[in-house]
Amino acid sequence: MSYNQIPPEIAANPQLLAAIAQLSSNYNFEIEKTIFKIRKEGVKRVALQMPEGLLMFACSIADIIEEFTGAETVIMGDVTYGACCVDDFSAKALRCDLLIHYGHSCLVPVDQTPDLKMLYVFVDIQIDNQHFIDCIKDKFQPQTRLAFVSTIQFVPALQATARTLVADGYSVMVPQCRPLSPGEVLGCTAPRIKDVDALVYLGDGRFHLESAMIANPDLPAYRYDPLSKVFSQEYYDHERMRANRERAIGTAARAHNWGLILGTLGRQGSPKVLDNLKRRLTACNKSFIVVLLSEIFPDKLARFCDVGAWVQVACPRLSIDWGLAFAQPLLSPYEASVALQQAAWQVPYPMDYYANDSLGDWTVNNASNRPQRSRPPSSRPRVRIEYEADSSNKA
Repeated sequence: MSYNQIPPEIAANPQLLAAIAQLSSNYNFEIEKTIFKIRKEGVKRVALQMPEGLLMFACSIADIIEEFTGAETVIMGDVTYGACCVDDFSAKALRCDLLIHYGHSCLVPVDQTPDLKMLYVFVDIQIDNQHFIDCIKDKFQPQTRLAFVSTIQFVPALQATARTLVADGYSVMVPQCRPLSPGEVLGCTAPRIKDVDALVYLGDGRFHLESAMIANPDLPAYRYDPLSKVFSQEYYDHERMRANRERAIGTAARAHNWGLILGTLGRQGSPKVLDNLKRRLTACNKSFIVVLLSEIFPDKLARFCDVGAWVQVACPRLSIDWGLAFAQPLLSPYEASVALQQAAWQVPYPMDYYANDSLGDWTVNNASNRPQRSRPPSSRPRVRIEYEADSSNKA
């Protein structure tokens, strides 16, 4: 029996359904599938990991799991910024049999945690689709070519509204940056989009939108916030960002003593990317130290007074967004490769840290860093979805 075939004693259990009803009706926590997996796998201890915005539901979900499975639950309260923060190491240290990660896509495949069962719950959020559609129709003419992107929680709504708009005669495409889902963007990973007139982001906040804006600086960008129901045009100072980063790269290139930071917040840090950087620094006759940090703060790095430049293998956006807060240059792995003359400076700035077809081995999923596969990888190009109206419905 597959997990898509939840038995009726779970799917139609009135007590379970009543407990689920106490959670927010707009959030899909996939409780029935969770209960089924725990029972089927004989799980005894479950770790729950979720971002700050979902922690308010953690105790309720833990109570439901314990009541309907008998398994013990552990709520992991450390900060969780994104899918890169999956903390299977701590879950195993706590002797958990299963880690349930909420609110992010599965950047760490389940086959990479062989000693721990994994379940990803995207937490699809229902929104007012019609209001979003009405905003698009009010702002754009049907002939305007649009690209829709979002975070994983809103991707189902994004794709549904795209199909509706195309059926109404609008031109909408949903780009994909593998291994992400069609339409999904991360703060460090977004597709380069061609042959469109505008970018539309569905989601709250700007962090993920800025990733798509950095990757596509020539596209006007718009944001629909499904919580406030506000549709707005958004702006980003690309020239200032690039000037700041080029200046940091130039300063770092003149430094002799470097510091390499491996992020230890979940799976943020990539040992393979770190090893590649160590080889580059050695080849360039640079002296370096390696520091492990779960979070990176200016005061902490300032204590290493002999280090002239830092490279953090954690979150590229930390360098882009907060690099000026540090006394010494704080580079991303890509920027370090430029400083060491191992890569060319790119415009637009590459947002491909988890992309399968990234520019170089300073990214996590670059072909040189991926495990060897038993069969050749697909040669298909980067995919984008373009919805077309059913010709049978045309006049």
